Amino acid sequence: MATLECIGLTKRYGSTEALDSVNLTIKPGKITGLLGPNGSGKTTLIKLANGLLTPTSGKVLICGFEPGIETKKIVSYLPERLNIPTWMTVTQLLNYYQDFFPDFDLARAKTMLSGLSIDENMRIKAMSKGTREKVQLIMVMSRRAKLYLLDEPIGGVDPATRDYILNTIIANYDPEASVVISTHLIQDVETVLDDVVFINQGRIVLRSTVDDIREKEGKSVDALFREVFRC
Repeated sequence: MATLECIGLTKRYGSTEALDSVNLTIKPGKITGLLGPNGSGKTTLIKLANGLLTPTSGKVLICGFEPGIETKKIVSYLPERLNIPTWMTVTQLLNYYQDFFPDFDLARAKTMLSGLSIDENMRIKAMSKGTREKVQLIMVMSRRAKLYLLDEPIGGVDPATRDYILNTIIANYDPEASVVISTHLIQDVETVLDDVVFINQGRIVLRSTVDDIREKEGKSVDALFREVFRC
């Protein structure tokens, strides 16, 4: 069964069509890059999959379920902006996630926090932006979810933090799960991707494995992206 399936998925905001009849299937065990320029529909698709938006028409299915109570149990979502309570200490945040998500692996989270020398007694609001980003990612990747939806996980952080984030994603997702990474920073993420989906103006313009792009096109994902989306 597909982890994520979009069937004629359309979303309009007034007269603006953010997604236009998208058909997409993502199977377990893959890290898929949802790649496109700003405003292409990436965040809209991820929010629809996470149940934060309602389709105008068509549907999105997570392991066969439409977004709702059942999918909240199996989807781990990293939003584009920081979305953890900054008044909490790290310990309070760990307890919060453990209470809220039955699949939260406390030992995994503590191991990652320790590896970064993050003090569990520290309040989130007292941390640097980069450290907050790391803490939020650790919370997301410490769930044993079926689908990880990561919206611009490396957008506003320094190169060293980007490397840490990508390594964390690779090391901590279940081989039976799927990861969708939405980004426009192709060069930074392509080394971790199995598959790519190019999206532009709400439509999928290319779906391929990374290996096929390199073998058939003789170029990197980043080079093909620049060619497809050349201004």
